[in-house]
Amino acid sequence: MKIPEHLLYTKDHEWMKMEGDYAYVGITDFAQRELGDIVYIEVETIGESLYQDDVFGTVEAVKTVSDLFLPIGGEIVEFNPKLESNPELVNQDPYGEGWMIKLRIENTEQADSLLKADGYSLMIGY
Repeated sequence: MKIPEHLLYTKDHEWMKMEGDYAYVGITDFAQRELGDIVYIEVETIGESLYQDDVFGTVEAVKTVSDLFLPIGGEIVEFNPKLESNPELVNQDPYGEGWMIKLRIENTEQADSLLKADGYSLMIGY
């Protein structure tokens, strides 16, 4: 299982990669394994500003549907267009081609509340 050191993590199994005033968000390798084959991702919050921990969308797998939670507050500026026709990219490459949203960060200090790779690894017992 992969837990890249350069990312930040939530207790709800989302990851975040900050790049200046923006962040990319997706679900972790652990989360995609737990969900199983992902068949659809719905994000209807493009253009909306949401608070930290707000639901920004859902991910549908063969077994279940799960909410997606925002790691930090900001405006959702983009949904990964590749996921519309290839949601399985989240299973195949959760930290790369399988990213879900791009976010304009409103308060970078909120990132301090997120887990680093070692903390996330301990949380999931890996």
